[in-house]
Amino acid sequence: MARILSLFLLLLPLLSFLNAQDQQFAKIGDLKLDNGEVIRDCVVGYRVFGQTNANKSNVVVFPTFLGGRTADLGDRIGPGKLVDSTKYYVIAIDSLADGVSSSPSNSKTQSGVLFPKISIRDMVNAEHAMLSDALHLRHVHAIMGFSMGGMQAFEWAASYPAFTDSVISIVGSPQLTSWDLLVWRTELLAAESDPEWNHGHYTKPPKLHLMDSVHALALTTPEYVAKTPTKDFDKYFAEQAEDGSFDANDNIWQVEAILTQDIAAQFGGSLERAADVIKVPMLIVVNNQDHLVNPLTSIQFANFRKATMLVLDSNCGHRAHRCEQAKIGQAVADFLLR
Repeated sequence: MARILSLFLLLLPLLSFLNAQDQQFAKIGDLKLDNGEVIRDCVVGYRVFGQTNANKSNVVVFPTFLGGRTADLGDRIGPGKLVDSTKYYVIAIDSLADGVSSSPSNSKTQSGVLFPKISIRDMVNAEHAMLSDALHLRHVHAIMGFSMGGMQAFEWAASYPAFTDSVISIVGSPQLTSWDLLVWRTELLAAESDPEWNHGHYTKPPKLHLMDSVHALALTTPEYVAKTPTKDFDKYFAEQAEDGSFDANDNIWQVEAILTQDIAAQFGGSLERAADVIKVPMLIVVNNQDHLVNPLTSIQFANFRKATMLVLDSNCGHRAHRCEQAKIGQAVADFLLR
């Protein structure tokens, strides 16, 4: 019995750590959106990794990417990954319309096409409300994210700069370029042309294969895809297809939110003025070969702001956040310790 008790005491910290990563929810009430509409009884999902220090000064907030959930961020959090949960208390947050937080697919009173259109700023406002009201945090060490999460990081810097010591955007964007508008609008046109989607009034989940194919074309680079042996291409193509776990309307609502991204809008449309006003220290990671989120405006903002930069040149394209995870993780670690 004594041995069993000793073993239990040894495993208790590990069990607590695992339980901490369970899906949790915060009810933030009605959320008024930028467009004047309201998400009623808004809920925000989250998971936590690691432990807080004595004065809670090691909190890192990590919102999700397009089509991702906090369950998907687990393999990006830990020693040698994008952020080290043995040093930081990481709060991963499910972005609005991801099927966990309030979304077209799970709203009880505003389901499907009745769900209000949202923006990146709305996502950030919901996250701020969750952190402030539900978790009673008034300040955190860092906000970080990649892809759509990196866009949210820029929006955090613009809307709540006093809430954090630093901001990290990885293959995100402060303001969409014309290329970005072309890609994302083409994805939406592909979805809208799918008869199975039926203008959002579907009875069974549509696969949106054409939308997925457009996304796959921009996700990496021609060189990256061309290096896949032709005999393996059918398998590669199948892996790019939607696995059915992400609701079509949720996906479309998030893409439409991405199309709103422009932190300069609240600074007279000037990215230079935005960079001049935003004083929070930033690490901005871009990939020169990113065909899904063009790096031009991130580089411009970083130069205006004199922000810390990591410029990659990977044929992984937008997926550099995974292919170059070790390099990015080291840059994040160094930046957080500055």
